[in-house]
Amino acid sequence: MKELLLTALLGIGVLVLDILNLKKYVLPFILLALATLVGFIAADWNTVETPFNHTMLVYENGANLALGVFAVVLFFWFILSSSYFKQHEGKTDLYALVVFSFCGAGLLASFGNMAMLFLGVEILSIPVYVLAASKKHDLASNESGFKYFILGSVASAILLFGITLVYGATGSFDLAVISNFIQDGKDASIIMNVGITMILVGFLFKISAAPFHIWTPDVYQGAPTWITAFMSTIVKAAAMVALFKLFTGPFQFYVEANGYTIGVIAAVTLIASNTAALWQTDVKRMLAYSSISHAGFLLSTIIGNASLLSLLFYLLTYSIAGIIAFGVIKETQTLEGNPLKGLYRRNGVLAFAFTAALLSMAGIPPFSGFIAKYFVIAQLIEAKYFALVVVMIITSAIGAFYYLRASLNVYQHIENAGRIVLTPLIKWTYILLTALLVLLTVAAGYMHNL
Repeated sequence: MKELLLTALLGIGVLVLDILNLKKYVLPFILLALATLVGFIAADWNTVETPFNHTMLVYENGANLALGVFAVVLFFWFILSSSYFKQHEGKTDLYALVVFSFCGAGLLASFGNMAMLFLGVEILSIPVYVLAASKKHDLASNESGFKYFILGSVASAILLFGITLVYGATGSFDLAVISNFIQDGKDASIIMNVGITMILVGFLFKISAAPFHIWTPDVYQGAPTWITAFMSTIVKAAAMVALFKLFTGPFQFYVEANGYTIGVIAAVTLIASNTAALWQTDVKRMLAYSSISHAGFLLSTIIGNASLLSLLFYLLTYSIAGIIAFGVIKETQTLEGNPLKGLYRRNGVLAFAFTAALLSMAGIPPFSGFIAKYFVIAQLIEAKYFALVVVMIITSAIGAFYYLRASLNVYQHIENAGRIVLTPLIKWTYILLTALLVLLTVAAGYMHNL
């Protein structure tokens, strides 16, 4: 309960600091609150808490671990993006929008009721519609926010329609009641199957999986870079955790009956995204297609009988690589021509961090992206989805080509490169995050029951 209160009151606290003209304390306040949240999660480990009535929200180890991953990623996101907020005239409003969206992510990690699921999706999404269009005088940003709002609203409507159909079939929004309804041997009606399919479609949009991924490159490219980083990490991770919780829980029977269909969706996502990424000359747009590709891996965890721990490991390692990559793009955005070309001469830390992030996304050892992809593929082999595994291996090889191409660009020789100067805090944060991409590989060796 205190986790929910802390995340909700954090957004209000940010607005209060703005009213009191204490804007310089907003970032330290947020970082302290996120660190406190992680402390609360650690203190509540191995406990189960169900605030409010019955099981509207359920805080157990899985939910707490997911919320902890979101909090850690957001902590580093705020540090690296601090310069962006300083340049923005309405920075406190943006801080508050990000925090409120994070509150929605917390609900998606802990919901035990379909009503709370929809509430979490909307609280997560609505602030991001505004954030995507937050560069008011930039036409691309305005277009990005408008596209995301229109298409996101349609996806939410489909999701809500699906929830109502499931309610009509089972008579309850409660996940435990829905599970009992199915376990009692009652036949899943056409209404329920249609409802679950609509819920799946709604979430496929949220995680940018095919064929509902078309919006992603335009929205990611047009949105402010740090907002794109937030969308591709926290927003995607929260939606994926909710999808995983539903389809490995009460809707497990649907996966068992339609596993190959979901596998085809994952395969199409992988093929379409990696093929399109090959032809991209803009690195930010290439990373948008990369994000779609990772959605294919994430979606596969549902049919591969993966554990929540393995999913969260993948989300953590991808999110760390994502905020590094988008952060480096932002640091070089003001440069003319090919801004990443010769980056190693402008700033060695940024060049190495960017290379490590891309290699991790490609799944190349010793970075943790390799272990994350290995877990997914191993579980799919165990579940006998051999065709999907072949597609994953081939598309990963394609992905490695465009990741390496972008990485090599960083080490090309240029004259009169100039220097990109980072503050000590930003510099050491990049170093720490890069180290984490290696340390997580070591940590994976000590994990059990993945």
